[in-house]
Amino acid sequence: MNNLFDVEGKVVLITGGAGVLGGNMAQVLASRGAIVGIMGLRPEEAENAVQNIKNNGGKAFSVVANVLNKESLEVVRDYILKEFGHLDILINAAGGNMPGATIGQDQAIYDMSQEDLQKVLDLNIIGTMLPSQVFSEIFAKQKSGIIINISSASAQRPLTRVVGYSASKAAIDNFTKWMAVEMATKFGEGIRVNAIAPGFFIGKQNRDLLLTPEGNLTPRGEKIIDMTPMKRFGVPEDLDGALMFLCSDASKFVTGVVINVDGGFGVSSI
Repeated sequence: MNNLFDVEGKVVLITGGAGVLGGNMAQVLASRGAIVGIMGLRPEEAENAVQNIKNNGGKAFSVVANVLNKESLEVVRDYILKEFGHLDILINAAGGNMPGATIGQDQAIYDMSQEDLQKVLDLNIIGTMLPSQVFSEIFAKQKSGIIINISSASAQRPLTRVVGYSASKAAIDNFTKWMAVEMATKFGEGIRVNAIAPGFFIGKQNRDLLLTPEGNLTPRGEKIIDMTPMKRFGVPEDLDGALMFLCSDASKFVTGVVINVDGGFGVSSI
């Protein structure tokens, strides 16, 4: 039982690992002995995240790649194989939303920017599928590996206004289940694909939707808290338990599932 949640020496790659949620995941895994790769578009952000881990006694490295560019991902894949000889865990934490793909309070669906909608769909869907495609080749040859995708509370329960984000995260749920079957049936039980669906966590992309400049709840924020039985927003550390479960042998017979970490939002009703 002592080794049930062990990730000591595991090589982990986190796309979007310099972000709020991805960065916390990186810190948690590194604190438990994993070697964590931070992948991002901006070298300085990725390296800062690495230095934070090293300052806390962890092992980490940074790599630069675009989750929408297969060739750049293949360069990272080859680098990891050269440096470490294997990869154990891929966490697809890159993703997000943008204002142009969100319906404003005084707008309708026909006011939405097609360009911004496409960017959100690409970032969340293709930005998860391409890394999974590239790095799963390592897993297939090893006959072992773990993929963790990041879904959302809006995937299973479509939210007003965030149409592009909700649709793209619903696609992540579907892809997670598809990929789980694909990898297990073709390459064996050693490869597992699951997802974590965070509820409402305050970040740069949703702060203005949920909080006023003074830090009070907006009307939308109030509705969310009213529908969340635990009556609060999530904090990054709330994901730690689900993360360690999915990254370790504690979930060795679990694949194709989406774990909600949302304070009960997904099961709340009137």
